Amino acid sequence: MSRNRLVGTAAAILAAAGAAFSTGAILRGNPFADAATTSATAAEAGATIYYQDPDGKPLYSLTPRKTPDGRSWRAVPAGADVSFDEPDERPADSKAAEAKAERKIKYYRNPMGLPDTSPVPKKDSMGMDYIPVYEGEDADDGTVKLSPGKIQRTGAKSEPVVRQPVRSVIRAPGTIKEDERRVSVVALRFEGFVESVANITTGDHVHKGQPLMNVYSPALSSAAAEYLSAINAAATGKELKGARRRLENLATPEPAIRELERTREISLSIPWLAPQDGEILERNAVNGMRAGPGDVLFRIADHRLVWVLVDVAERDLAQVAVGTKVTIRPRALGGQTFTGAVALIYPHLIAQTRTARVRIEVPNPDELLRPEMYVDAEIETGTPGPVLAVPESAVLDSGTRQAVLIDKGEGRFEPREVKLGRRGGGLVEITDGISEGEAVVTSANFLIDAESNLKAALKGFAASASPSSEEPAGGMGAKP
Repeated sequence: MSRNRLVGTAAAILAAAGAAFSTGAILRGNPFADAATTSATAAEAGATIYYQDPDGKPLYSLTPRKTPDGRSWRAVPAGADVSFDEPDERPADSKAAEAKAERKIKYYRNPMGLPDTSPVPKKDSMGMDYIPVYEGEDADDGTVKLSPGKIQRTGAKSEPVVRQPVRSVIRAPGTIKEDERRVSVVALRFEGFVESVANITTGDHVHKGQPLMNVYSPALSSAAAEYLSAINAAATGKELKGARRRLENLATPEPAIRELERTREISLSIPWLAPQDGEILERNAVNGMRAGPGDVLFRIADHRLVWVLVDVAERDLAQVAVGTKVTIRPRALGGQTFTGAVALIYPHLIAQTRTARVRIEVPNPDELLRPEMYVDAEIETGTPGPVLAVPESAVLDSGTRQAVLIDKGEGRFEPREVKLGRRGGGLVEITDGISEGEAVVTSANFLIDAESNLKAALKGFAASASPSSEEPAGGMGAKP
């Protein structure tokens, strides 16, 4: 039995029974008249009008029932019943009937939602009656109006537009690399010999000014003798400065020059010092070897600041900017995190992967991050401050245009085209189209949009079916 018919039948039976019982009691002077009056009052206050399946299934009964497992059906009082159907066309009283009679039917639309209208009642090919459309139901202000029952049935919900930050995270794998600016080599600018090498090797950490090796060179000794002669001869400032400049041009360590000035003696070999702090990446110096100008004897890298190179998808590139905060999670360090910032977005895309390389600078004071480590980077993107934003579910995106449904109140909804900004955290920034405080539909908006499109199509066909149109009076879908 259908729910609508069931509720109507139950109400009619209860009304008839209550009227007969109370009338008979009054006429016969029945002592139970007060009980009948009390029963009627209870019915008005919420007496049970039907019973529903306890699991919420669309099963109803006028009498109490039980499920196969022994559970009683749920009693539904009159006050708890909510009709999800459109209001009954039959009026509840004479005034409503007169108001309904005064409403004028504009046309009849296809019951299956097809763009087919008729100025007179008719049936479709399956025998279903066309649905009447009354004046005032299809507004001309660009809005669509839905009945409370339809809004409740579709589950439409609205919420006001407010300003809030839009945050999102771009996740990408990356690799740790050395900072190219923190790598240096130790080489001679003259031909010489390595007399001895300090007790250091590849991987050792050295400090700036620490001796790496002792070097002898005839060119270096000649420059030292010339500078010492200028000092002993009390040469003028220009000549003395020129002799010292020759030693500096040979990259003679400053401590060796000061020692020469102090002792006034030329050493057979000079200690060669580390130019910076860092780890020795390469050691080519060997005791007694001959070294030519430019030969790399040591390579040293400072790892207190490292690079992280990540590949960001092309579609996310617009959200990344220099200075953006990044969280680094090395896969080898068991949950430890490091914080850095985007320093450079490389100018060319990688054609094979359609990604752009992003360089992130990460402080590494404890030198826990090692070159070639794999890491997972989380680039925090979003708006710098609060902006107008709506839930992603509120946006109707056709691919060529984006729109939202504005809740105008009293069951009216207005489709409005908007321009979108950044996305993140389930929110979408709206850059144009709505104002703060307006209510937008966040759920069931596709159903309302479908209703709006349907009514717009029907309105167009209704206009073409008017007498001023060249189409027949019965519309495009009307039968002759």
